[in-house]
Amino acid sequence: MYKIIIAGGTGFLGQSIIQHFQKRKDTQIFVLTRSKTKTNREINYVNWDAKTLAGWVNILEGSTAIINLVGKSVNCRYTNRNKKEIIESRINATLAIGKAINSLSNPPKVWINAGSAAIFGDGLDEIKDEYSFPGTGFSAEVCKQWEQAFNGIATPFTRKVFLRMGLVFQKNTGLLLPFVKLAKAGLGGKIGSGNQYISWIHEHDFLNLINVAVFDEGFKGIIHGTSPYPVTNGHFMKALRNTIKRYIGLPNPALLVKIGAFFIKTEAELVLTGRRVVSADLERKNFTFQYPRIEGALLNLLVNP
Repeated sequence: MYKIIIAGGTGFLGQSIIQHFQKRKDTQIFVLTRSKTKTNREINYVNWDAKTLAGWVNILEGSTAIINLVGKSVNCRYTNRNKKEIIESRINATLAIGKAINSLSNPPKVWINAGSAAIFGDGLDEIKDEYSFPGTGFSAEVCKQWEQAFNGIATPFTRKVFLRMGLVFQKNTGLLLPFVKLAKAGLGGKIGSGNQYISWIHEHDFLNLINVAVFDEGFKGIIHGTSPYPVTNGHFMKALRNTIKRYIGLPNPALLVKIGAFFIKTEAELVLTGRRVVSADLERKNFTFQYPRIEGALLNLLVNP
């Protein structure tokens, strides 16, 4: 039996990974959660505080993989308190998992940590791969500290993979829905200048990447989890309108976006900035994307059953 542990498995991506591995009949799934320890539909939920080594460490013994998705959502106002929580939630969970792995006699075969392509800050139209220099700004600094924590832990008997993720577009849930609602409300024009890049990946390709990272021993180090064809916001919004047959959409000027972000308690930079991120390593490893282009991805997610 394979044994997969998911930390932070109750979010959108965690649920998607759980459903993916549930399809296999040879896999046990454990989810590290702040909720009570329980078993539900053959999923074993184990309580932890994402910080200390208490009550959950032995679950990792003899496991196939630990997949860490923990981190406070960045969809909030960047107050000092929220900034602190964003950073500490990522670093504390990463350090705790690293210490746990090194305390075991039979540690996980692979440790996959989900990171973010936001390490490149507002990258304009410059193409960024795994060998590009990081950017600047709060989001980039969070990612730098996150990766430093991960890279600072040596795990001689556990392969390590750090996935710098772009936006994962899912069917009927997650990050794509707010854009769809905008378009359906007639506000599906470009956001801000429309020139900021969106680095994205279809849920199917994300799950395939997770699967390969778990079972392919050749996957290690930093890998970008993004489609080979990032698009500008203007391109994305037009493709979205065409997919759902809303051919006219009013633009969203930056000032109005900033005002709206204030009232819904988030940061405008999440949509007004972007980065053009691709993966040189996935290309070199001949990883196959089923949905490399945004038009095909949106058609599958929004129209096809």
